[in-house]
Amino acid sequence: MKLENTKSQMRKGVLEYCILTVISKGEIYASDILDQLKGAKLIIVEGTLYPLLTRLKNAGLLTYRWIESLQGPPRKYYALTEEGQIFLKDLDDTWRNLTESVSKLINNR
Repeated sequence: MKLENTKSQMRKGVLEYCILTVISKGEIYASDILDQLKGAKLIIVEGTLYPLLTRLKNAGLLTYRWIESLQGPPRKYYALTEEGQIFLKDLDDTWRNLTESVSKLINNR
């Protein structure tokens, strides 16, 4: 198995969690989500983000509303639903447990 493929699979595995985490800070526009992910060195493109946002919305974890823009058409701003907040809290707990377990294994090499 090639290293790049493994690294890509690891990133994909945490991408939804990272997107939900970014949105949990408050209503946000999709390009701002991309900027925050890029700032954290999680480089993704719009073609990856929008289908994920749609899937998370269809799962009841996100909602959105249109806000008028002074610079063009209205913009869609995303926010977590109550179900999304609960889901993210569960993911937080899972992430903490997973990172603790992996750290123990790495530190005991």
